[in-house]
Amino acid sequence: MPRRQGYALLIALVAGTAVLAAAVAFGTTLLSGPRSTPLPPAETQAAARNPVDPAASGGTWIATWTAAPVRGEPGTEGGLPGRTIRNVVHTSIGGNVARITLSNLFGTAPLVIDQATVNTRPVTFKGAAAVTVAAGGRVISDPVVVPVAPDSDLQVSFRTPQAGGPVTYHPNSHQTSYLIDERGTWTTTHWRYLTAVDVRSERARGAIVALGDSLTAGSGSTTDANARWPDVLADRLGGRYGVANAGIAGNRVVGVGRGTGGQAGTDRLDRDALSVAGARTLVVALGINDVQQSPQEADPQRIVDSLRALADRAHARGLSVVGATLTPFEGFATWTPQREAVRQAVNEQIRAGTVFDAYVDFDAAVRDPAAPGRILTSYDSGDHLHLNDDGYRALGDHVDPKLLDRAGAPRSDAL
Repeated sequence: MPRRQGYALLIALVAGTAVLAAAVAFGTTLLSGPRSTPLPPAETQAAARNPVDPAASGGTWIATWTAAPVRGEPGTEGGLPGRTIRNVVHTSIGGNVARITLSNLFGTAPLVIDQATVNTRPVTFKGAAAVTVAAGGRVISDPVVVPVAPDSDLQVSFRTPQAGGPVTYHPNSHQTSYLIDERGTWTTTHWRYLTAVDVRSERARGAIVALGDSLTAGSGSTTDANARWPDVLADRLGGRYGVANAGIAGNRVVGVGRGTGGQAGTDRLDRDALSVAGARTLVVALGINDVQQSPQEADPQRIVDSLRALADRAHARGLSVVGATLTPFEGFATWTPQREAVRQAVNEQIRAGTVFDAYVDFDAAVRDPAAPGRILTSYDSGDHLHLNDDGYRALGDHVDPKLLDRAGAPRSDAL
């Protein structure tokens, strides 16, 4: 066979093979439908640099995770220069596009971030890899194409190249995160700077926001078990709603106690709850620290009036409000019969239906039937105020999902 004819035959065979492969691929697509596969690194970086496509994707921005900023971290007046902060957070709902919120609320100097990632996918801010957050300010990232699974741990990392502090943080997260420097990697239970992760969702109806104290933040629960009652509720809702935890240990409805419970619920409502992306229903679980924490509130009506004011403000923003009764604390160091009477009086008004749109009876869920002023022993973390994992599961299981379906449509792109 002449060489030229041999070449021609070879080319024909190659072309025929390509056509056959294309036909097989097309037939496979018809049979199986399109497959969702992870983007190659180069495509992921391009998508992160150009947020137009992910921003135009379907669905509404809904919070999958939040943390309320508590205060400036002691000892970080100069910030954490040269460190990489790796926050590990637990999601409630999933999506294929995400964005993050970074807060410098308690900083007295600008916060510089020169690189950020979500599960190693690069994050940009108005198209740039670096961003400067003003003292007292916050910034929301561009959308980033990244698979976010529901009910899973997500890593959000960023580097702070220069001094600037103090660090805005949420202590006692009951989650292991990391701080990385030239000496190595160190574990921590602080969430630093990160206050929200939102996802684009076509399935979820909105976000449930839990505004609470240590019983919402999960004090007494097992680290990394994700046993807080909002986590339990998220599992039960099965992706229908994102669940945003806005709990702060020691938090009060009004005023600030002698502890470190952050700004009162009345002061942080807009920032930590009403501005959550996709917020639809607010669950208020506050008041026990006003009863038992110094300075104690001796008038139950003042607590009730403050709770009602929270509900009124949420109503004005289009949210429905579910309130929780105050749980027992007899046996805790600050318990007295007088304070127990205040707790019971507050609960009486909540159950009467004059404070919230609906209520969930956390008191009934965990009290000892033989001693109603006490937590059931099997739910007690040991201090007679906070719950163990079983106790928090009892709270999460006690929320009736039907109460959460009464609200209207979520607000899109809430900031």
